[in-house]
Amino acid sequence: MKLKKGDRVRVLAGKDRGKEGEISRALPEKNKVIVDGVNVAKRHQRSTKETMQGGIIDKDMPLPASAVAILCPTDGPTRIGYRVDESSTGGRVKVRICRKCGGDL
Repeated sequence: MKLKKGDRVRVLAGKDRGKEGEISRALPEKNKVIVDGVNVAKRHQRSTKETMQGGIIDKDMPLPASAVAILCPTDGPTRIGYRVDESSTGGRVKVRICRKCGGDL
């Protein structure tokens, strides 16, 4: 999965199509991401020892990674490509780039 925590993304499909947000958590084993303020569900929480206050809470639910696109600062929603650069220590570094403009993400 090419998306990471902290990436700014736009939702491409579903009831929240067009909304933008930041990835708060990536779930690579399920190929899903959790975006702040997007795909919110109401959770009826019973009061327990851990949570003294019960009631209805809002919970961000996972979205498929294919339903979001990363936002390039210049081009908007785009796909992610890779470029291999030589580092100063002599090793190789994989850098994520924008597929539209070629700039670093």
